[in-house]
Amino acid sequence: MQPDILIIGSGMGGATLAASLAPSGRRIVILERGERLQDCPEARDPAAIFRRAFFKPKEVWKDAQGRSFEPGNYAFVGGNTKFYGAVLLRYRAEDFRPLRHIEGTTPGWPIPYEALEPYYSRAETLYRVRGDAGSGDPTEPPHSAPYPFAPIPDEPDIAALRAAFAAQGLHPVPLPIGLDIDAWLKRAPTTWDAFPCTTGAKSDAESCGLAEALKHPNVTLLTGAKVTRLLAEGRKVTGVEVERNGTREVMTAPLVCLSAGAVMSSALLLASANAEHPNGLANGSDQVGRNFMNHNLTGMVAWNPFRRNRTVYEKTIQVNDWYLTGGPEGEPLGNIQMLGRITGPILAGEAGLPLWLARHIADHSIHIMAMSEDLPDPDSRVLWRDGVVLDGRRTNTRAHDLLVARLKRAMKRAGWPVVMARGFPKSKPSHQCGTARMGADPETSVVDANLKAHDLDNLYIVDASVLPTSAAVNPSLTIAALALRAGAHIGGLQ
Repeated sequence: MQPDILIIGSGMGGATLAASLAPSGRRIVILERGERLQDCPEARDPAAIFRRAFFKPKEVWKDAQGRSFEPGNYAFVGGNTKFYGAVLLRYRAEDFRPLRHIEGTTPGWPIPYEALEPYYSRAETLYRVRGDAGSGDPTEPPHSAPYPFAPIPDEPDIAALRAAFAAQGLHPVPLPIGLDIDAWLKRAPTTWDAFPCTTGAKSDAESCGLAEALKHPNVTLLTGAKVTRLLAEGRKVTGVEVERNGTREVMTAPLVCLSAGAVMSSALLLASANAEHPNGLANGSDQVGRNFMNHNLTGMVAWNPFRRNRTVYEKTIQVNDWYLTGGPEGEPLGNIQMLGRITGPILAGEAGLPLWLARHIADHSIHIMAMSEDLPDPDSRVLWRDGVVLDGRRTNTRAHDLLVARLKRAMKRAGWPVVMARGFPKSKPSHQCGTARMGADPETSVVDANLKAHDLDNLYIVDASVLPTSAAVNPSLTIAALALRAGAHIGGLQ
């Protein structure tokens, strides 16, 4: 089949874009380097996941000093969403405007919240989100439609934590989650955060966006299809080099959509440099690979030897009281949300503790996370040097330190007196974004407001790389909403 549209990647951006375009009747081919993740005992085995890294691909990147590391980007149909925590939060309306932080001011977006809002609602329907827009969150932006499903119920110990937060004057509210909780727990009594979905219970890119797209006979998924290079002449992508089944071929289509993720999309554009585009494709602005953001994230284990945590999944509430304020002059600090339930085998694998000690700590603690915005910095970047080089720079750390201190104090007041905290490394792939930013000015951005590359007339970039700012919430729903918006635009082209 000669495609009309090639989509590179089946993660949140690519799968949702395919779902949006499928009803158009255009012939769509999705190229995915991975295979479908098959069900197996290891899918719910915390030791296999957290100690033996059973699902982690054998992929190596380098840091700016040339040291190798394994990044943990997953190469499966559905991409990293196969392992994500299924938190599907909207950016707040203020996140689309320039916002003053302790260490700088964000640039704002080329579109306002109102332009993306209808697509947020459509994305919440597509991804079966469970939430409550009227729960009292002081930062909740306007919704044109209610969430399609009610929130996942708090377990008793989380209901107690919610009450303890409320007693402190905070506003704990439900986390919007994409999950069929009954179907998930029927497979095994575990949390879903960082566990792969192999049964369709989690609303990931494969089970929602891609499944919707593949209902249409004009959509084809090719797995094991690794894209190594884009070919271009002038203002047009002329071909896509693909390695599949031990052979290399060049595929063509009038329209190419790059959705390989914030790191891999920018790396592929840089690796595709040629005589006409010596700095890489779509890179007339010299912004491809720059402004890499990944959130400031700190996980906490709040311990009390005289209390037990009897939860199975834990991840149901968030606190946004310090999302838009809380700094010395009212600057934003960030979001607080539950982690998935950390059990003894998980803590042993992550912290290197003896299993007996890890079990005791895990069973007598609550597990929660502080998340602050990572500000765009052109020197925080992805490079291509015969492979991926990640030179990430941390920003906005003062705000994050304040948020961590506030959360520690709140946890102690809630009856968990010993709070152990550890920051997430920059290499973790959870919230990477920003390396092909969208904007109105071709001199300072890579794609326009419709996600078309400024420099190339038939290339769209539809994934986390286009986000101008990281905000301080999980980016998945915003990626899906942008993909639906881009699909509506592309679908209207003749």
